[in-house]
Parts: sequence; structure tokens; C-alpha cells
Amino acid sequence: MDNTKLEKITFQPDGDNPVDFFVLEQARIGGVDYILVTDFEEGDGEALILRDLSKEGDEESRYEIVSDDDELAALAGVFEDLLEDVELVRDPADE
Repeated sequence: MDNTKLEKITFQPDGDNPVDFFVLEQARIGGVDYILVTDFEEGDGEALILRDLSKEGDEESRYEIVSDDDELAALAGVFEDLLEDVELVRDPADE
């Protein structure tokens, strides 16, 4: 990746402590917005693909983790194409 600073976003899961993520890339596919986030700004880290559930006019964005295997594989391919120097690897523990 280049040396540009990644956008940091903070999620507030219901009933949990805030969690910070760094946005690697975003894409709009089939009218749905997705973001690829990681827990570390530099180096290898855990990555998640999140689907934007926000409605027009919402004050805050709402996201959910993409967990469907087929959707996740398709989106991972899109994000790998967008980020030429990134390879997304599925955690064997999640399979």
C-alpha cells in the first residue's frame, strides 16, 4: 500500500466497548455499499468486510459483518482487485 493515512472509524456495538478500525477500501456493488476494514493501520491484521445497512437520512452509519461464504468470496475478490498489493486469506477457524 502507499503511505497515505487510512481513515479511522469507531464502531459502537450494542452493549460493548467501542472498537476502532481502519478503512482499507470501499466499494458499491449492486446498489449496496461495502467497506473493507482492518484492526491495524500498518502490517498484517484481521480484516472484515462490512455491509452498510444505513438508510438515507440516518444520523449514523450502521454496518454488519458479511458472513455468507459465497458473498464473502465474491467481495474478497473485488477488494483484492481494487487493492493490488493485498491478499485476503480466510481464517481456517472460521470454516
